[in-house]
Amino acid sequence: MPQITIDYSDTVQDAFDREGFARALHEATVEIAAAKPEACKTQFRPSAYTVFGYEDPEARGHAVVHVTIGLLAGRSEETKARLTGAVLELLREHVAQAAVTLHASAEVRDLDASYRKFDR
Repeated sequence: MPQITIDYSDTVQDAFDREGFARALHEATVEIAAAKPEACKTQFRPSAYTVFGYEDPEARGHAVVHVTIGLLAGRSEETKARLTGAVLELLREHVAQAAVTLHASAEVRDLDASYRKFDR
C-alpha cells in the first residue's frame, strides 16, 4: 500500500516524464495520505489504442492519462480529494504539451478488506 496504477495513451509516451512524476507522486502521497515512502509502488501501463467519443481511433488526436491510487481504508474524503487534486497538478507538470488533446483524471479508492501482500 499504496498501490498506484497509471494507464496512459502511448501517444504521450515521449511527453510524459514518468520517473519524475512517480517520485513527486510518492512524495505527495506520503505528505497528504500519511503513506510510508517504502510502501509506494507505481506501475505504468501504456495503451496503444485509445478511443475518444466518435473520433476515428486511427486519428489519434486524443490521449488519456488516468491515475488510480489504492489505499488502505481509513482516509477521509477530504484527504482523498486533496490527493487527487495533487495528482492532476503533477500531471500538468510532468506531461509536456503534445500534438494531442490530453484528458487527465485521477481517483483514490480504498483497497478491499481482502487485500494482502508479501515481499520477497
